[in-house]
Amino acid sequence: MSDDDPKLSRVVLKLSGEALMGKTGYGIDHEILNRVASEISEAGNCGVQIAVVLGGGNICRGVSLNADGMDRVTGDIMGMLATTINCLAMSDALRRMDVPNRVLTAGEMKKAAETYYRDRALEHLDNGEILLLAGGTGSPFFTTDTAAALRAAEIGADRLFKATKVDGLYNADPVHDPNARFLEKLGYDEVLGNRLDVMDATAVSLCRDNDIPIVVFNMTKPGNILKALKGARIGSMIGEEGDD
Repeated sequence: MSDDDPKLSRVVLKLSGEALMGKTGYGIDHEILNRVASEISEAGNCGVQIAVVLGGGNICRGVSLNADGMDRVTGDIMGMLATTINCLAMSDALRRMDVPNRVLTAGEMKKAAETYYRDRALEHLDNGEILLLAGGTGSPFFTTDTAAALRAAEIGADRLFKATKVDGLYNADPVHDPNARFLEKLGYDEVLGNRLDVMDATAVSLCRDNDIPIVVFNMTKPGNILKALKGARIGSMIGEEGDD
């Protein structure tokens, strides 16, 4: 595998809410928030158009609330609101670095952000602004992973980056299995067929159907977000030549 990919022009970065939590146990670790914002900013300065989809698990997760007895639709709407809080925090961090950005939400929240429309999103990207996409898909029963895949297809992204706490994909849990083998490249159907726990099946299928490679990488290592968005080959690649 070569060290770098051809230059990327437009990407979607999926960040989990838990990633912003750090070791705080809840909410937002501002040291991590500022580091992530700085790396996104630097990648944008290299000419990459970047849309960021944020989860809300550091504040609340609809699935967890449902497991505790809450109505699933209500829980998912609460999760969508949590993603908006995270996007506003990231927007503030970027703004303090003088980085132009826009928060777009899947549902109307006029006092907090603009409503997402594809043409509006593309216009902001072409103007050199970082997009922060909140509210998931705008509908319950869909994850923010699916939202990231959907937005990547809508805006014609070259790649979808899934930032995680591990180096990439393994054939077993490396925490519990010392013989777990790192998977550098594999196909969409391998991920779906082997039920690898990286993204939900709807998200992987959307990327497969729209020929959008997925990169799974470790965002906890400083500099990795910047490397990934600039095209360095780190982590695991899903889709590119993997199904051939």
